[in-house]
Amino acid sequence: MNILIADDERAIREGIKRTIKQISAEHQVFVAGRAEEAVKILEEQHIHIVLTDILMPGMNGLEFMKISKRRYPYVKWIVISAHSEFSYAQEAVRLGARDYLLKPIGKHKLTELIDSLTTEIQQDNQISRQGERLKASLRFLREGVFQRLASGLDIGNLDIDAFIEDYHSFYLVMIQLEPGDRSARLEHFIVENVLSELIERYGRGFVVSYDRQHLLGLITPGESVRVEQFQEEVKTHLTHYLKIPFQIIHSGRSCDFHTVPQIVKRMREASAFQGPPLEPLKGSGEKAIEVALQYIKEHFYEELSLERIASVVFLNPAYFSQLFKQKTGQGYKEYVTSLRLEQAKLLLLNPGLKLADIAERVGYQDMRHFTQMFRKKYQLTPTEYRQAENISILRSRGTL
Repeated sequence: MNILIADDERAIREGIKRTIKQISAEHQVFVAGRAEEAVKILEEQHIHIVLTDILMPGMNGLEFMKISKRRYPYVKWIVISAHSEFSYAQEAVRLGARDYLLKPIGKHKLTELIDSLTTEIQQDNQISRQGERLKASLRFLREGVFQRLASGLDIGNLDIDAFIEDYHSFYLVMIQLEPGDRSARLEHFIVENVLSELIERYGRGFVVSYDRQHLLGLITPGESVRVEQFQEEVKTHLTHYLKIPFQIIHSGRSCDFHTVPQIVKRMREASAFQGPPLEPLKGSGEKAIEVALQYIKEHFYEELSLERIASVVFLNPAYFSQLFKQKTGQGYKEYVTSLRLEQAKLLLLNPGLKLADIAERVGYQDMRHFTQMFRKKYQLTPTEYRQAENISILRSRGTL
């Protein structure tokens, strides 16, 4: 059983962790001091139970639960708080929390609750778990298909008639995040979930991660729905949740799915998108690898499994792995590691960035693992490399 504890008080989260490990040593317990850390863990681990404090820096626990439940509907939520106000408990229950625990949390109550939820989760049948995996696979496939369509890429012989028939008329909305020098992982997560929820409320459609700074939503509004109302609510919600600058770019109504590349191009230009456009895909293995490489460069900071990238270019993972090595001369994992560490070298030249921030921005959540990988490749730790480069720069300027 994988359990996540999100609480900004270290003594509290470590105390809960110890209690849970005493309940059963088989439980895998993860801890986070803020919502952004918790989001990373949810994305990287299959979490079954989340215990979240209400008052956390950045985003409070109730907001964190609200925006996470759509993407992780199977997770059981427990809200913990030092406040006994009924309004907090009422809101927690309304959002689907299984219980509301007051600090300090009694060991007996926590043990009962964890045991109860563990039994409930274990009773989930195999069909449900298979359905979750299938749903995730279909989401990756849809994201890959639409991303290629939006970028003007050929999708080969894939029949998407049924896909197109679901959206005889539609609108597109692009969200551009402007995080500056910091990671926008939490904001990316917020936009994806908030926009998906609003699309479902006002009609049907979906959201895809277009690249590190952009998300693209497609919506076919329901009958009697004014698209202006949807647009205004998107702006209101994102203004409330996001703590960094962002832009919202809307398209007009379209009835031709084949015009999506032109619409997206105009939207990217309107948002002052920086970066070269992708070349059309010819359908060959070489072009498939080109698309994969472009995708990896734009998403290298995320968890990039071989299976995920293979699905983006519609290839069997085993064949993709073989083709990737043939075309690049490197194994897939080796290539991704090299790309991340080369980016880390550039970031290390900025003395204002902490090592932990750099590790996160190049896709490593474990600082120790990042240091080990860096030293293995360059025979220097990140700190030693930074010091050596700083000395070299000073000498070149004649200040040493």
